[in-house]
Amino acid sequence: MSNSRTIINNLQPFLQEAWNKAGFEGPTAVQEKTVPEILEGKDVIAESPTGTGKTLAYLLPVLNKVDPEKKDAQVVIMASSRELVMQVLEEVRIWTEGRGIERAALIGGANVKRQLDKLKKKPQVIVGTPRRISELLKTKKLKVHEVKTLVFDEGDQLFSREHQQSVDQIIKATLKDRQILVFSATLNKETEEKAKERMNQPEVVRIGQEAAMSDKVEHIYIPVEQREKITTLRKMMNLEGMKALAFSNDVNLLSTYAAKLEYNGLPLGVLHSETTKQERETSIKRFRDGKYPLLLATDVASRGLDIKGLTHVVQLDVPKDTKQYTHRAGRTGRAGGEGTVVSIVTGLEVNKLEKLAKKLGITLKEGRLYKGQLTVDN
Repeated sequence: MSNSRTIINNLQPFLQEAWNKAGFEGPTAVQEKTVPEILEGKDVIAESPTGTGKTLAYLLPVLNKVDPEKKDAQVVIMASSRELVMQVLEEVRIWTEGRGIERAALIGGANVKRQLDKLKKKPQVIVGTPRRISELLKTKKLKVHEVKTLVFDEGDQLFSREHQQSVDQIIKATLKDRQILVFSATLNKETEEKAKERMNQPEVVRIGQEAAMSDKVEHIYIPVEQREKITTLRKMMNLEGMKALAFSNDVNLLSTYAAKLEYNGLPLGVLHSETTKQERETSIKRFRDGKYPLLLATDVASRGLDIKGLTHVVQLDVPKDTKQYTHRAGRTGRAGGEGTVVSIVTGLEVNKLEKLAKKLGITLKEGRLYKGQLTVDN
């Protein structure tokens, strides 16, 4: 039996069943390296690119240890945004179905009474933003004295100055022998040091960007004049079954594109630094529900976004480096699935794109839109 399968077989039957039901072929690199360490109770710091299955890498071993009979908070998972909290909560729901494990989301700007009602049910798994969790600790509405595991999802955000005070308060409120897990797509030296200071001899796992590049993802570029980029994107959106996330480094360009596409009757969402929280939530919800076939985004605004069934990632400019390419491409073909990355680039940009592809070890194919089809030159 392969080591991959052994990892899953070491989990409780309900998780093995959910894994088989999900139809995964095998664990991803980050899951293979971190799940056994977490099951052993070790503290772990893991850096792994977007789309490599980080959420399940901590969720499977953490849920494996939850005791449904014990009506106390046993796990606290922190994320920096409301959006990411709700994504993680949904994964907890899927993987604990019929198990009698209660969960609660604790986020700012939401109905406090409803959150307190949830806490009265004594949920074993808490998912929330550091500020709201620390507020509820201060008012003694939340007790974490039985918490065995603390998870920091997108750790580079959570160990920033903005969250530092809340994070330290939460850590201090838990048991001395609690387990701390820090997961992030990118982890700089400063964040790593801050995390290590608060942990007990953590195992550090780093997964290279090549691990994020699924073999089932096709990488295509369409060479056009700069002024043709918008019409090319519009034609792409006429392809059957399209659900695309389109990236640009330029906020102004995104706004211009959005206005032109909406004028042409294409429903879409926009995410960038100037969109309000309400606009952001509406855009993501409508995109998820299939009401919008297209979401235009900058890299920062799309952080932590996990959308199932994404068919295409479109790049309206060349990424700045391999990390940015990996971050964008990882939104499709998640955890070994299929997908397509299409770069709509000028002749001058092709050379830069080819250099990035070479560094990442991916095959770029030239494509064109012809008679409502995206065809590739072999």
